[in-house]
Amino acid sequence: MSVKKLLLTVFLSAIIITCFAQDDKGKSAKKEAKRQKVSDMIKQAEEGVLVYRKQSIFGLQARSNGYGIFYELGKMKTNLKTSTYRIDFTEIKNQKEEKLSANDPGSFFFGNPFIYGKINNFYQLTLGVGQQRILGQKGNKNGVSVSAIANGGLALGLLRPYYVEVRDPMGGPNKTIKYSEDDRDLFLGPTIVGGGGLGKGWGEMKIKPGAFAKTALRFDYGRFNEIVSGIEVGLSAEFYGSKITIMADQEDKQFFFQGYIAILFGKRK
Repeated sequence: MSVKKLLLTVFLSAIIITCFAQDDKGKSAKKEAKRQKVSDMIKQAEEGVLVYRKQSIFGLQARSNGYGIFYELGKMKTNLKTSTYRIDFTEIKNQKEEKLSANDPGSFFFGNPFIYGKINNFYQLTLGVGQQRILGQKGNKNGVSVSAIANGGLALGLLRPYYVEVRDPMGGPNKTIKYSEDDRDLFLGPTIVGGGGLGKGWGEMKIKPGAFAKTALRFDYGRFNEIVSGIEVGLSAEFYGSKITIMADQEDKQFFFQGYIAILFGKRK
């Protein structure tokens, strides 16, 4: 082998070895940084500080005018702020709703109860983005953290016609009807036998677009950072582009405002 070839081989070998060495150092530095970050998170958790990359929360909520469920994905930006993405599914009920027993004597045990005067079941699907800001850390594993929640976005109102079973005034078999001006007297009359059943009206759903805003306080009493356990108390408001009909002979609304309380459970990473 000539001297030139030998020098070139040595030079290329040195470059390759240097590259591998730098790559190993880079990997080692990243591993050390990750270990340090985990160590810091563990230390903060022991001190009662909520620290995580993301959290998944499910909630069951009781509202002043109904009930609902929700799912929220949160991504922590700083030790105090988390960006949230949330979907709620709720049902709003009119305060005049009253469930009555079936009127058919032969259906005492098996008849469907009904809500007199109800025209539509009103469901809401809301898709929102927002922020969770920690107001007070736990202080220790047995403490409670307090956060302020705010989010808003798209609201979709879903109207499902409500059906009742009535006697035929002409003596024919019972029939199941929804509200219409032609059948108003039957729908609101004394010939109601019972409710039309849960299977009615799903294929006739009407969509009402709107917007919503929500604010709340969240109390997290979970002992470990990896588990979400808490209560959320808040207010929400929705506005729709057209009026929503729920009950006969009651005022139709475009704006809905309610309070709620929710039980939270989920995980953090």
